[in-house]
Amino acid sequence: MSNKVSLDSVDRDILFHLRQDGRLTNVELAKRVGLTPPPCLRRIKRLEETGVISGYRAVINPEAMGRGLEVLVAVEIYAQDRKSFEEFEDTVASYEEVIEFRRMYGRPDYFLRVAVADHAAYESFLTGKLSCLPAVLRLESHLTMKEIKANP
Repeated sequence: MSNKVSLDSVDRDILFHLRQDGRLTNVELAKRVGLTPPPCLRRIKRLEETGVISGYRAVINPEAMGRGLEVLVAVEIYAQDRKSFEEFEDTVASYEEVIEFRRMYGRPDYFLRVAVADHAAYESFLTGKLSCLPAVLRLESHLTMKEIKANP
């Protein structure tokens, strides 16, 4: 038995429009996908219940929040034991500046997405918080030249 949900072209169209604007009314969405509102709402409920739609959220402009500089940070750590990994992960996950945090297969061990006001704030985060952690072996910062595509 497969956990994969079967999606037809109308389901995919609904998902496309909701990704573009999650605040669409059911009436407007139904019009865009060529349905009447009741079957459109049933499809949305099914997509939510099966976990295809996992939530709705606001997309925040980082510059308006004083966090206009985003840096991707590759992190390698010394730790080999579970306790050290968990302590490192708990600490880094608690940092407000870290907006995305992934453990990777292979190298690096982690990728962080860090959002701060400017270069001085990033240097302060890097030297005052991240590089001070006992598990950290190596950090490599990557600044974006140009954003080509992003999913909100």
